[in-house]
Amino acid sequence: MRYLPEGFLLSSEENQAALSAPARLKAAFYGGRLLEGRALLCDSMHNLHVDLGCMRGMIPREEGALGISDGTVRDIALISRVNKPVVFRVLGFHTDAKGEPIALLSRKQVQQACREEYLAHLQPGDIIDAVVTHLEGFGAFCDIGAGLNALLPVDCICVSRIPHPRARFSPGQRIKAVVRAIDERGRITLSHKELLGTWEENSAAVQVGETVSGIVRSVESYGIFVELKPNLAGLAEYTWGVDPGAHASVYVKNILPERMKIKLILVDAFRADYPPEPMTYYIESGRLNRWVYSPPGSEKVIDSRFE
Repeated sequence: MRYLPEGFLLSSEENQAALSAPARLKAAFYGGRLLEGRALLCDSMHNLHVDLGCMRGMIPREEGALGISDGTVRDIALISRVNKPVVFRVLGFHTDAKGEPIALLSRKQVQQACREEYLAHLQPGDIIDAVVTHLEGFGAFCDIGAGLNALLPVDCICVSRIPHPRARFSPGQRIKAVVRAIDERGRITLSHKELLGTWEENSAAVQVGETVSGIVRSVESYGIFVELKPNLAGLAEYTWGVDPGAHASVYVKNILPERMKIKLILVDAFRADYPPEPMTYYIESGRLNRWVYSPPGSEKVIDSRFE
């Protein structure tokens, strides 16, 4: 069975069909199917109430997530799911005090199965689907299956240096990621930069003599680093009054593959609230053993190895 981040099943035809009538929901119960619905409410007892379309659904607190029962996961993990998709299996049916039908659900059971049947079999280098859940200065936490999170460190997001993961991601964003490492406790760390292309692949999009757009990522005494693509930056001469985060137009003066350098001339720098460009992945599936960012003949080799 395939386990995906929460939200992938919600709008699927199969999921919508299962929630369309009580008889179909019962068939999904007998078949042990994974379903998704939107959590509408977390009550004072921290039970999650879920929109099933054909009837009400409830995930009791203890069934809300792995670790809730033993206290290793805090109840904020339940509260934060309100108005978001939750994955579940149906445990059974009963009627409430008013005689209305209600389905009892378990998210915890799905997470346990996901851990045992999917996450436990991942290896470093595997390329997987992920959804960004929240951002911290040190990295992005991502749902990699049934609401179970892994950390994507900020220095693994892209080759270009960024001040904060929010410069690249937003909560709820679907991304691809590669398994970077798995520790002795089974905790997974992710990487992302290997999927965004090599220096050679990225630099092919710019030519000497062109004036192109970019974002100022850092300002040093010896020059200004301008990101041209998530995995590609160039250096322009220092100009007073330019701040990190500014949008820029830059003239491409020279491209030096053997040194992995692009020399730029800053034409203009200004503040703007442009939406980020869609992510371009050069690799979207499979498994990586080694990824080499540097072009052939480069004086310096930048690579990632997955063992």
